[in-house]
Amino acid sequence: MNDSIDAQGGTLPLVYGDRHLVVVDKPAGLLSVPGRGADKQDCMAARVRREHPDALVVHRLDMATSGLLLLARGPAVQRALSRAFEQRQVGKRYVALAAGRIPAPPTDDGWGCIDLPLAADWPKRPRQVVDAAHGRPSQTRWRVLDYDAARDATRVELEPVTGRSHQLRVHLLALGHPILGDSLYAPPAVRERAPRLLLHASVLDLAHPATGAPLRWCSTVPF
Repeated sequence: MNDSIDAQGGTLPLVYGDRHLVVVDKPAGLLSVPGRGADKQDCMAARVRREHPDALVVHRLDMATSGLLLLARGPAVQRALSRAFEQRQVGKRYVALAAGRIPAPPTDDGWGCIDLPLAADWPKRPRQVVDAAHGRPSQTRWRVLDYDAARDATRVELEPVTGRSHQLRVHLLALGHPILGDSLYAPPAVRERAPRLLLHASVLDLAHPATGAPLRWCSTVPF
């Protein structure tokens, strides 16, 4: 079902909806869930609930990240979808524009894997850091889509195997290629090259929690 949600802040695209789940295309700059304080109550989940009061969060996107966000209709579906995420039965792909030219991985299929453990940078929360001693295992598959010579930036597709906080942003930083517009991790010269974080959740794959039918949604990358 293609529709829209008329909510505070504008009409937001509803990519798909049925009596079990809802998929929306979250804009950059909007929280997925409420934050602390009265000024952080407007969020994607709250806007969806104005149309579907039983909608519950299954996963989150960073406030600065745009793209596909899944919500469950009711606690039973939420549990089923949460298990699917935990068991890595949900396929997620992102597109980012990263600073500089990134060489393609030397593999037959063009996909590489960043395998670097991540931990909270406690003095600088909410930042995360690569921490070989105390970090949690974190893997990201990635491939080069194209290089934009005019912007000196590489468009990459990213597939998180694990789902750590800020994983994609920190893993690209570890390669030496921070994402354009990243206010947390990019140096000022890279941060200022875009008005927002250029990271978008572009593909979501999963089995329908009620029927088992394969579902796939794609969102056009806005940059």
